Amino acid sequence: MTAPTASLQCADVREAAGLAAFLTRLLHYDRAAAVRLQSGGGALAVFGRPPSFEVIAVRTALLRDGDAAPPLDLTVSAGELLDGIDDTDGRLALPAPVTGPPWSGVLPPRGGWQEVPGLPGADALGRAVAAAVAEFRGRDEQLPQERRTRAERDRLGREIWSRTIAGTGLPLRAAHAAQSLGFLPPPGLLSREAPVTLLVAGPWLRLRTPFGSVAVRTGTGLGELGVTPLRHG
Repeated sequence: MTAPTASLQCADVREAAGLAAFLTRLLHYDRAAAVRLQSGGGALAVFGRPPSFEVIAVRTALLRDGDAAPPLDLTVSAGELLDGIDDTDGRLALPAPVTGPPWSGVLPPRGGWQEVPGLPGADALGRAVAAAVAEFRGRDEQLPQERRTRAERDRLGREIWSRTIAGTGLPLRAAHAAQSLGFLPPPGLLSREAPVTLLVAGPWLRLRTPFGSVAVRTGTGLGELGVTPLRHG
């Protein structure tokens, strides 16, 4: 774990606001969420794992010149980090590090990403997610009373959200996570203004938008990851 810095200064208040919005959504799914922080190259990357989506979400914020050095690497409470964001000047007060959950020990690789063609645009992804939500609700309502159990609903959810998008191999749950976390561009925004891209690096797939990324590991076993497990706080 890198020794913590007392605070970081975002490049402007919009960067801090975007980070606060991400943390708020993450806490909606897990009030006890932890996030891993890594800084370098003038930016802060915040990694989180919202329950049930089985993805790693990444939100970055640009830092004011000089605040990225020395590099930072620690895991903290998402709620405490949110509480430490000053939306008037963009400063982040860093909380004390916590013991990281298992997912925080192995993150998507930092480099080596290549673009994968064939991913639909943001509007089409949003429609696919909406259709899947409607399908889940409809099929759930059709279940007889004796089958309306958590296990049956989990099975139904896995069936729907594990479907891949347009033959890309990206599971639909990744698009659902991106939408739920506010990463998909608003409907109607021109693709050239807010491109949605699919990238691959080894067994990892990454749905990237200007508002954040969602990464999914499609391989199994640490030996296939092509990354080195990192220390975390």
